[in-house]
Amino acid sequence: MESNYMTLMELGWTEAWDASFEGAWRAAGYVPARVARQERDSCLVCGEAGEWLAAVSGRFRHDARGPGALPAVGDWVAAAPRPAEGRATIHALLPRRSCFARTCAGQRSDQQILAANVDVAFLVSGLDRDFNLRRIERYLTLAYDSGATPVVVLNKADLCDDVDAFVAQVDSVAYGTAVCPVSAVADGGAEPLRQWLGAGRTAVLLGSSGVGKSTLINALVGAARQRTGAVRAADGRGRHTTTQRELIALDAGGVLIDTPGLRELQLWADPDAADDAFSDIAELAARCRFRDCAHSGEPGCAVQAALARGELDVRRYENYLQLQAELRHAARRQDHQLRQAERARWKRIAMDVRRLYRERDR
Repeated sequence: MESNYMTLMELGWTEAWDASFEGAWRAAGYVPARVARQERDSCLVCGEAGEWLAAVSGRFRHDARGPGALPAVGDWVAAAPRPAEGRATIHALLPRRSCFARTCAGQRSDQQILAANVDVAFLVSGLDRDFNLRRIERYLTLAYDSGATPVVVLNKADLCDDVDAFVAQVDSVAYGTAVCPVSAVADGGAEPLRQWLGAGRTAVLLGSSGVGKSTLINALVGAARQRTGAVRAADGRGRHTTTQRELIALDAGGVLIDTPGLRELQLWADPDAADDAFSDIAELAARCRFRDCAHSGEPGCAVQAALARGELDVRRYENYLQLQAELRHAARRQDHQLRQAERARWKRIAMDVRRLYRERDR
């Protein structure tokens, strides 16, 4: 990351953030800084006085309840810099205003923060073999739950003969969400995205590998900032040219968070999050005769009636059911994990107390 951050405002700091930092943190001599990049056991943070490689304090790590409670790219933190060493210690995490989270890929059920404190989420899909309405619905569910404003970006418009047809397809599932076709490789092709950017605003780009996120960033930054790569002709998928999440400044104001392509997106969200992305189905469900209708054959089911009339796409309905089941399962795992973390925390506290008594009695 380039060291071109001179003011907190360029990083997205606002009066609201400044007010939240007043009190104990400022009184303790800490300074606000933003997490710009994550390393293996540390992160790069940027503040008013520069950049530092930072690690969380022992107390912070001890009190953190799972990986999701530790700093992620986009977070604002209270840090104690050591300028002579080029390092800092993170003592606290400012409350997040928005958060993109998923379940860690693979067998683990930990929360992974993709980006924090985001104003707008560019959900990037390619107008080639990458285009998949069901995947867009999944990303919309994640975005609605995050608290950020989603924008569906249809990249590679230069490779598509009927862009309007694809926009209409997305409009049919992304109710009230902006849909923006662009061509990152064309001169000025990414300019339509600037209406959602500006001073003090943070945007994140999310999408699978090969959709052109890095090329979009290069177009917005105005330089070959991110490495790009070709996609495979066989399936339209690309290799990961972005390997880590990173905060990138824009000369015109605002910052972007680039993310690696997501091979899988296991949601970590509220069980009701699907109702926002599937508002048409939620509205139908509200008209069912029974409040606890499972939409699987009960009399007076408005959802089944809409399916029978052809007013509701069967594949969309099936994806809704799948996401609801996935979110309920994730919620059960999260509850179990939180109970385990709480038991472990009290066990550590009891061990610390016993240690203190032993040291006192010596």
